[in-house]
This record gives sequence, C-alpha cells and structure tokens, in this order.
Amino acid sequence: MSSSDAHADHALERGLPHHAHHFETQAQQDGAVRLGMWLFLGTEVLLFAGLFLGYTVYRHFYHEAFHEASRHLSLAFGTTNTIVLITSSLSVALGYDAIKKGNQKRAAALLVFTIICALGFLAIKSMEYAHKFEVGELPGKWYHADITAPGANLYFTIYFLATGLHAIHVIVGMSVLMWVLKGVVQGKYGPKNYVAFELGGLYWHLVDLVWIFLFPLLYLI
Repeated sequence: MSSSDAHADHALERGLPHHAHHFETQAQQDGAVRLGMWLFLGTEVLLFAGLFLGYTVYRHFYHEAFHEASRHLSLAFGTTNTIVLITSSLSVALGYDAIKKGNQKRAAALLVFTIICALGFLAIKSMEYAHKFEVGELPGKWYHADITAPGANLYFTIYFLATGLHAIHVIVGMSVLMWVLKGVVQGKYGPKNYVAFELGGLYWHLVDLVWIFLFPLLYLI
C-alpha cells in the first residue's frame, strides 16, 4: 500500500473526507460528486417520466377500463406504503442532520429505521402482488380477471411495470443506505465527511418522490 493510500485510509478512520489527488480542493471534489448525483437523478426522473407519459396516453384511450381496474387495487395497501415511505424520507433527513452535528449513534439509528421502513414497503407490496396473482390481475397474456373492458390487461401491465421498477429502486436505495450505515458505524462519516450520507439520502428521496406520483396515478385517479 502506498503512503497516500495509507493516509487516505487513516483519514477515513478519523471521519475525515478522502481528498482525491485529481481535485484541487475538497470543496471542488464535493461539488463534483454532488453534480454527478444530480445528473444521475435527472436520468432517473426521465425514465419514470416516460412511464407516466405512457400511462397518461393509454388512460386516454382506455379510460373506462383504467378507471374500473384502478378500483381493484388495495387503497389500504397503497396508503400504508405511502405513509411508510414518507416516514422513511423524514428519518433519513433527520439522520443527515444528525451526522452533520457529529451524532453518529443517532444517525445510525435513523438509518436502521429507514431500512426497516424499506423492508416494510417491500413486504406490503409483495402481499399486494400475491393477491394479484391469486385473482388473475396480471399483465398481458397472463390476465384472466373478471374485468372484461378492453384495455384492462394493459392497465395491469403498466401497474406491474411501474411498481416493479420502483421496487427495484427501493432495493437499490436500501442497499446504498446499508452501505452508508456500515460507514457510520465504523466512524468513517462525521461533521467533516458526510457527502456519502447526503447522496444516499438524495437517492432515497427520489424513491419516495416517484411513489408519491405513482400512488395517485394508479390508486386514486
């Protein structure tokens, strides 16, 4: 191991940021990684925006079928998951505030709570999926439910595509927060080194924001 690598590892152990050699200052490095994350989040927004646009177009052509099919979703499950994600978004924000103030124990506890919320969301979604399989409200050619209006199978295709893609993002976000949690527990993050926590929290907020759009589109309208 080179002396620069050893110095970087020692800095991380003390909760100090690692200043990469190709950046002139720490502020420049932090600005670059924040810009990179915002650009990445922008591509994620475009991805889901395409889904929302497709949903809007098909709902226009199959309004009656989409309206009837949406009544077959569990409003209780959807509302509960919305509350769970909003709560998790608050907890990760409070954790970010705690790590900036040097309270690693509180930050770690809030991250654990956020991860539990993510697991709860996935558990509720899996129960909802199980019911869809039971009653045949499935995408495409696998559809064999009672709704006979043209376009009903298309609604559930969009439902599984949108919520399934969102669930993948929940899993990715939860994995990122687990990685951040490991760093917090090991003392790598603190008042002088919290950018990783900040970026993980930003990604989680995107996950929450997407669901806030999905919930009314699929469950309420």
